[in-house]
Amino acid sequence: MILEILPYELTVCQPTAITQNTLSGEFFFIGKTDCELSLVCETKSVPADCKAREDGWRAFRIKGQLDFSLTGILSPIAALLAEAKIGIFAVSTYDTDYVLVKAENFTAAMDLLSKNGYSISA
Repeated sequence: MILEILPYELTVCQPTAITQNTLSGEFFFIGKTDCELSLVCETKSVPADCKAREDGWRAFRIKGQLDFSLTGILSPIAALLAEAKIGIFAVSTYDTDYVLVKAENFTAAMDLLSKNGYSISA
C-alpha cells in the first residue's frame, strides 16, 4: 500500500462560518454536525474568525481509490501509530482516507510505517 505525503502544513479549527474564501485553498475538509462546525485546511488558509484552532499537523493519504467494500485499511495504520504513542486525526473522502499527525511526530510516523511494509511517496 502506498502512502502519499501531502506537501503542506494543516490546521484543524472551528470557524464561526464557512465563506467562499474559506474554500479557496488546495485542501480543505468540512465537518458539520448538530453540535459543531469543523474545518481541516492548509494553515495559510485558516479563516480569521475561529472559536478554536490547532496548528501543526502534517498528513498523508492512502494512494488510490478505495472501494467501499474494502475493510481494515485504516485500522492497521492507526494501531501501529497508537502503539508508538503517536496520535492521529483521520478524515475520509469518497475515494480514500487521510491521516493527520502532529508535525513533531510526522517523521517518526513515516519511518515506522515504512518499516512495517508501507511504501511512502512524496
